[in-house]
Amino acid sequence: MERSPEEEGAGPEPAGQPPATDTSRDPGSGVPPAGPGAASEALAVLSSFGRRLLVLVPVYLAGAAGLSVGFVLFGLALYLGWRRVRDGKAQSLRAARQLLDDEERITAETLYMSNRELPAWVSFPDVEKVEWLNKIVAQVWPFLGQYMEKLLAETVAPAVRGANPHLQTFTFTRVELGEKPVRIIGVKVHPSQRKDQILLDLNVSYVGDVQIDVEVKKYFCKAGVKGMQLHGVLRVILEPLTGDLPIVGAVSMFFIKRPTLDINWTGMTNLLDIPGLSSLSDTMIMDSIAAFLVLPNRLLVPLVPDLHDVAQLRSPLPRGIIRIHLLAARGLSSKDKYVKGLIEGKSDPYALVRVGTQTFCSRVIDEELNPHWGETYEVIVHEVPGQEIEVEVFDKDPDKDDFLGRMKLDVGKVLQAGVLDDWYPLQGGQGQVHLRLEWLSLLPDAEKLDKVLQWNRGITSRPEPPSAAILVVYLDRAQDLPLKKGNKEPNPMVQLSVQDVTQESKAAYGTNSPVWEEAFRFFLQDPRSQELDVQVKDDSRALTLGALTLPLARLLTASELTLDQWFQLSSSGPNSRLYMKLVMRILYLDSSEIRFPTVPGAQDLDSGSPQTGSSVDMPPRPWQTSPNSHFGTENVLRIHVLEAQDLIAKDRFLGGLVKGKSDPYVKLRVAGQSFRSHVVREDLNPRWNEVFEVIVTSIPGQELEIEVFDKDLDKDDFLGRYKMSLTTVLNSGFLDEWLTLEDVPSGRLHLRLERLTPRPTAAELEEVLQVNSLIQTQKSSELAAALLSVYLEQADNLPLRKGTKPPNSYATLTVGETSHKTKTVSQTSAPIWEENTSFLIRKPHAESLELQVRGEGTGTLGSISLPLSELLHADRLCLDKWFTLTNGQGQVLMRAQLGILVSQHSGVEAHSHSHSSSSLNEEPKASGAAAHITSPVQEVRHRLPHGDSPSEAPIGPLGQVKLTVWYHSDEQKLVSIIHSCRALRQNGRDLPDPYVSLLLLPDKNRGTKRKTSQKKKTLDPEFNERFEWELPLDGSLRRKLDVSVKSNSSFMSRERELLGKVQLDLAEIDLSQGAAQWYDLTDDKDKNGS
Repeated sequence: MERSPEEEGAGPEPAGQPPATDTSRDPGSGVPPAGPGAASEALAVLSSFGRRLLVLVPVYLAGAAGLSVGFVLFGLALYLGWRRVRDGKAQSLRAARQLLDDEERITAETLYMSNRELPAWVSFPDVEKVEWLNKIVAQVWPFLGQYMEKLLAETVAPAVRGANPHLQTFTFTRVELGEKPVRIIGVKVHPSQRKDQILLDLNVSYVGDVQIDVEVKKYFCKAGVKGMQLHGVLRVILEPLTGDLPIVGAVSMFFIKRPTLDINWTGMTNLLDIPGLSSLSDTMIMDSIAAFLVLPNRLLVPLVPDLHDVAQLRSPLPRGIIRIHLLAARGLSSKDKYVKGLIEGKSDPYALVRVGTQTFCSRVIDEELNPHWGETYEVIVHEVPGQEIEVEVFDKDPDKDDFLGRMKLDVGKVLQAGVLDDWYPLQGGQGQVHLRLEWLSLLPDAEKLDKVLQWNRGITSRPEPPSAAILVVYLDRAQDLPLKKGNKEPNPMVQLSVQDVTQESKAAYGTNSPVWEEAFRFFLQDPRSQELDVQVKDDSRALTLGALTLPLARLLTASELTLDQWFQLSSSGPNSRLYMKLVMRILYLDSSEIRFPTVPGAQDLDSGSPQTGSSVDMPPRPWQTSPNSHFGTENVLRIHVLEAQDLIAKDRFLGGLVKGKSDPYVKLRVAGQSFRSHVVREDLNPRWNEVFEVIVTSIPGQELEIEVFDKDLDKDDFLGRYKMSLTTVLNSGFLDEWLTLEDVPSGRLHLRLERLTPRPTAAELEEVLQVNSLIQTQKSSELAAALLSVYLEQADNLPLRKGTKPPNSYATLTVGETSHKTKTVSQTSAPIWEENTSFLIRKPHAESLELQVRGEGTGTLGSISLPLSELLHADRLCLDKWFTLTNGQGQVLMRAQLGILVSQHSGVEAHSHSHSSSSLNEEPKASGAAAHITSPVQEVRHRLPHGDSPSEAPIGPLGQVKLTVWYHSDEQKLVSIIHSCRALRQNGRDLPDPYVSLLLLPDKNRGTKRKTSQKKKTLDPEFNERFEWELPLDGSLRRKLDVSVKSNSSFMSRERELLGKVQLDLAEIDLSQGAAQWYDLTDDKDKNGS
């Protein structure tokens, strides 16, 4: 038997004596103490007995309180679940530490096991080991621990104590990073497309024995972390590379995907290991990490001072946008069982689509193994390679959803292909999912916008319409914001809104010159009509420090679609301003990836093939167009949003104690277009009185979707919806109804809908313009007087590229701010387009149709400018012929026809004629029968005098003024339109600078005073300006309208020269007529300044 060295040195024991374990005695007692082994064993027995006794305490308490045994069983189940989670985490930590401690041995033993158990450098040959880096990290680790201890104790703890009065005794009692450092399992270097950039992917694994304990002494609360795992791929970007030391300008770091996290809690935070709370707590921590270290967020460490464009490095522009069309799936597995599994059902599938932190959930298709979703999502791609498209399919169940399969695809494949349309097998299940993936490039080219908008109109997209552009806002800093009450520094934060989407910045505490350095991204459906709304507020959201509204159309005319400047804030201090950089990019799908249908007659001419074009090879050239039967059948739907009643109140104040009202507005969707009314503040019975117009066709199945929302700073609240068949509206011709809003307890909306059918005659144009000016509301844009339909069939004899090659040609048709771009026909000087489009025309006498034929890469091949006044003099308002291109050679065959939009329910005639509410389904009769029909509009035309007819009375010596006075009963407003003056008197050598001043007598205050703009050096000024007074009808009849035509006397003088005046007694005028009349000006010796 072997003996220990201590036993050998002790010598033999005396005979007859028991072996002594310790000969030392306590001098104060005569009894020798028990040995340490016996004491520790007794203590272990006692503690074990005490723990088991504690288990019985809840049972005793439950019995003493008379509670059901179910409470005891629930507590026992909770404890067992907690214990299971704790043991699982401990086992996972032990396994991970063992793997890292003896990686080579474990790798050799599991070499033939699955790839997921191998290090990255074994699985992938382009991933390299960096043991030298791990040795450096291991040596630096203790010093990093010292730094972390100082950081937490000297910086973090004071900040926590100052954040809440209940945490004034918060302290870190223990901070140890442990002996296990972070390990870099492998490094992959990507070949970058840019010369001044290096891309590294670090496979990071941290299985640490970190221990951090905190305590709040006031509440005797202790908590902490003991052990943690973190695994993920960290991308490191070294850019820009410079020619000066340290060569690298900055280092950017971020996780491409969320890393996996597992934490062992101690103290009070042990409760977070309860099943359910465990995953919730880890998710919350991962959300915090993702807020600054997972794409699109990144950590930037500048290495050189005065680094150029730090904001661009911290938040670079996205690489592109992927439009994901989730179309369908097939062959999914059945997960639903009935009668305890005896009857097999189907599944209720839905899909989750993920790219980075962007997640979308499709709708659920009940009882279907071959579902069709037909949904479209747009995702921002920040990094290529690295990011993946992940689609997971689940079966919806009341308890836990069943997994049906998953597919993954690297976004680099979409970038390379441009468009992918395929069925992808589901891993981990059975079946396939059908995706169409489109790569949208970001172009700083505003000229591409019209083509994108035209293409988007043909896309059926839900749940959101397709985007045409993306806006990136770099919020940098602000200066000289106003102080709070008591001259206290504010805690500024910023809310940025585009339409219904609102994003918020972090708060900068205790400063009126905050620095945020954050980036925000918005998808734009039509940047020509959208606005960026910026609100600078205190972090309580109750105090507004400044505001800014920026029309995004400004970016379309800016260089590179970028604004990088200071912006002055309104409702703020005199020197308060905000520095932002706004970048817009057009989302462009390469036309080479768009498959247009083959055009009959379009020829693929090769540069080496002989040119065809003789009368033998080609059919004879047509003299007129041959459009299809649907051309020119469009109507215009005029939507008059009047008012609403009994809307529900959504605003709450003081934490919901005080009930407010709502700030309602209306959204309309029809024929692929969206409209939105203005917001009425604090009103449950709002009145909008706005008119919208849209071109519609008779295609069945279309709907008018109406939604009402309450405008809020974050997310607008839903107030109701209503859907109406467009066929019903078009067939009835006119509807004036109160619509009961759906999906809400109360609320109804008053709409007036009218179908306007274009008429090929100009006889009623002047009356239509007059009626439109009378029913025009202040909140609406100018109403359309005509519809222009254009059919562009083909071109001929276009110039060749470089003298020998036929061009790849397309055409753009523009009226005002509306454009249409045709498809591109490749390699022919005689392209055939056969496309038609329509435009709303507001002033046919002044507008024109602009056509440009362009070649891709060659610029403009020729153009046409067609004044619409030529159509007004053409037979049936139509021109159908070959037009010769100017600024080039060639001709185009085109048909342009105008139709006048005559309203039979304008409301003007309602004061003097009770019009019929019958259907407008009857089409206009032939001209021979029209003379026998007396329609309401014809009655308006009879009432409106033709002021320019030769039978008028002679003009007075001071000239005349033409004006309309009318009472708008729907709005309860007195309306006056100043049209023009003629034959004004000239005093002196210089022509006057006339304007018109209006005053409602007997009131002479500024509240009733109106005046037009001033016209320079003319005796026949044209104004066409509208003025309104909110008065009841009886109040209007007691007034007199004083109309004075005046001119500036001199540049340096405030005195105004009276050219003439007229005074109208409104009681003597039929205010229901709305007739434009010429009035003679009279002299007045009183020359008061205005």
